[in-house]
Amino acid sequence: MARILVTGAAGFLGSHLCERLLSRNDAVVALDNLDPFYDTQRKRENLAILRSAGGSRFSFVEADIRDGRACREALRGVDAVVHLAALAGVRPSIADPVRYMDVNVTGTQVLLQQIDSDSVPFVFGSSSSVYGASAESPFAEDGVTDHPLSPYAASKRAGEMLCLAWRHLRGNPVACLRFFTVYGPRQRPEMAIHRFAHCIAHGTPLPFFGDGSSRRDYTYVDDIVDGIVRAMNRVRGFSVYNLGGSSTTSLQQLVEVLEERLGRRAVLRRLPDQPGDVPLTCADTSRAMRELGWRCKTSLREGIDTFCSWFEQREAAEVSA
Repeated sequence: MARILVTGAAGFLGSHLCERLLSRNDAVVALDNLDPFYDTQRKRENLAILRSAGGSRFSFVEADIRDGRACREALRGVDAVVHLAALAGVRPSIADPVRYMDVNVTGTQVLLQQIDSDSVPFVFGSSSSVYGASAESPFAEDGVTDHPLSPYAASKRAGEMLCLAWRHLRGNPVACLRFFTVYGPRQRPEMAIHRFAHCIAHGTPLPFFGDGSSRRDYTYVDDIVDGIVRAMNRVRGFSVYNLGGSSTTSLQQLVEVLEERLGRRAVLRRLPDQPGDVPLTCADTSRAMRELGWRCKTSLREGIDTFCSWFEQREAAEVSA
């Protein structure tokens, strides 16, 4: 039985990862500060799921990754670290860039500094946003990453560089995983698919940026979790991997898929393109396939169907509460 520290464990992706680790009989130390970026009750619900699934194999530490003492205590006896804690979102980072750098960059360095064993693998949750708008499609890991379009993207690229320097100085195996637009049950409420579903279901105007031609590589959460686990188990040296669906969907197509699944038409509130947004994301996943044996298995329609089933159940529960 391995003992794994997961930061950001109460959030969307972190809670799904912890569930997977507990299901394979690992012990999980979950570190999260329950930041009120969105309703913390949702995070507490995620923690309740994990406590029920893990029993004594699950422990929760409420702390900030910038707190060196708390990180050091949480790291005692762990066999691997998966670092997912971060302030997320391109648009909010433009409004508050200093805080994003403090949490995402300083926090990552503080956490790395507390690891006292050179045998502990470190998996860093990065983002497709590091490619900006200048990388050639599909985006390869050795492509251009020096033109970030937002403080969030810059903070994630800086985190990767900190991991590289730490690997050079300490020798620990490190994997940086660039996630491409993750979605699924328990997704944060401000993220596009969740927000769009809510607008469509309630008949409220849906914020529709640009002409609908921007394209994203949407990746179902279970596939991302599989990639994280594979990286954690197989990482050697320092490696960067794209985890994405390797296919793109336009904003217009995404809305149409949600309309079809929810059985209602969207009311579009057309808005100009947003600063910091990129017109395209598309992952080249050949390295992850070759070195991790990973591939995305869930089609967008399959993933949207599962997400909408969860969304409808949650909506019904809130109505009856």
